[in-house]
This record gives sequence, structure tokens and C-alpha cells, in this order.
Amino acid sequence: MNGSSASPAKVLVWDMPVRLFHWLMVLCFAGAYLTAETERFRLVHVTLGYTMAGLVAFRLIWGLMGTRHARFSSFVRGPGAVWRYLRSLPGGRPEHHVGHNPAGALAIVLILGLTAMVTSTGWANYNELGGEWLEETHEVLANLMLLIVGVHVAGVVLSSWLHKENLVRAMVTGRKPGQAQDGIRRAWLSVAALMLVAVLGFWWQQWQTAPQQTAQHSMGQAHTGGATDDDDDD
Repeated sequence: MNGSSASPAKVLVWDMPVRLFHWLMVLCFAGAYLTAETERFRLVHVTLGYTMAGLVAFRLIWGLMGTRHARFSSFVRGPGAVWRYLRSLPGGRPEHHVGHNPAGALAIVLILGLTAMVTSTGWANYNELGGEWLEETHEVLANLMLLIVGVHVAGVVLSSWLHKENLVRAMVTGRKPGQAQDGIRRAWLSVAALMLVAVLGFWWQQWQTAPQQTAQHSMGQAHTGGATDDDDDD
């Protein structure tokens, strides 16, 4: 086999915390969305929402202190860069970026922002700090986030085809085709391990307190309903 037919070398681009964040967000958003309309799984919905809020907080910190391609400074670009990248797609020679491309970076920023708004309105709604308008706002934001996620997934599929590289697999293995100088030195498994322990610990704590939380929430709803009935009787 000659050198021209050999597969290009792959370098480590995505550290483990970034990969773990990505897949935990996928799991949590899917689970929270699917359990949004049933009271039976209310605690699961709330727990996954709180987990997403914690994940976003971690990602913001890691975006400032993390590895090269995890930092916002390495991939967040202005509208001009996004438009230039999108214009390069139809010609068959799209701009190549070792890390996130500008369009993907825009989707990531939108998802992070929407997650913060969805989880904050969800928290307020769960604690009965707003009326029906807040519940509707929460639902609208969640559906908007689903739309952005759908566009992001479509963009990943299109980019994988145009760039002839499997971006989904890269987010699993952390490796993409590139030069040695484009890669990162460490996967930071220790940070990912602490992150996973924190998430699983939170889930365990939520499970342990589930009966008390469910009872308190039900009593709050019953109290509100009872007050309404009394008012109607008057």
C-alpha cells in the first residue's frame, strides 16, 4: 500500500470532559423532554433539568479554563465567519476546522443559552413562582431548543458528509484527522471522572429524597387547590 492511500493521521481534539458533557446533555434533554407531560415522572423531569443546569455551569467554566479546542476563544466567531463558512459548503470545498466550525459553534452557544433559560423557568415553575404564562414560556423555550438541536444534528450529518469525517464518532473517541500540532496533549480523564461522580451523586441524592419531595409537592398543590375551592364556596 502506498502512502497516498493511507488513512490520514488522527489526533486527540476533544478532551473527555467535553465528550462527557455532550452525551450527558443529549441524555438529559431527551429524558426531560419525554417526561415533561406526565406527573408520574415529574421528579425524573426535574432531576434531569437540574442536571442540565449544572452541566451548562461546568461548560462555561471549562470554556474558559479547558483544553485548546474546548475554549470559547478557539471556536466562537462573529456572524461574518458563520456566513463565510456557510457559503463555502455548496462549492464542495468547505472550510475545514479542527475544532468546532463557526456554524456548529453558533448552535452550541444557542443551546447553552436556551438551556439556561429552560432550566431557570422550569425551576421557577416547579416552585410555583409564576402563573400559567411561565409554564407556557417554559414549554416554548423547550420546543425552540428542540428545533435548534434538530438543526444542529442536521448540520453534523451534512458536515460529516462534506468533510468526509464522522463527527459523531469523533465526539465518542475524541479524535479527528489533523496534524500533530493541532491535537491536545491530555484527555483530562480525572476531571471527567469527578464530573461523572458529581452527576451520579446528585441523581442518587434525588432518588433518596424522592418520597419526601413528591409528598411536599403534592401537599403544595393540594393546599393551592383547597384554597381555590374555599374561594369558590364563598
